[in-house]
Amino acid sequence: MSEPQQLDVRRLPPPQRHALIFETCGKLGAGDAVMLVNDHDPKPLYYQFEAEHPGRFGWEYVEAGPEVWKVRISRKAA
Repeated sequence: MSEPQQLDVRRLPPPQRHALIFETCGKLGAGDAVMLVNDHDPKPLYYQFEAEHPGRFGWEYVEAGPEVWKVRISRKAA
């Protein structure tokens, strides 16, 4: 398992964020992760992951605001 790549979406327009996050996470191998950096709590994204890909990704808050949120999103083994 390698150090997660950082995906900072704070400068992107909100409508583009989820698509990029899902695209990036979809390319992860089992055990790999990405460190999501956001300007608000991405909790709705967590629910979207669980609805569309139940049990396939891990979700761990590393930093929880108030200005920056960092979440480690990992790909679970099949």
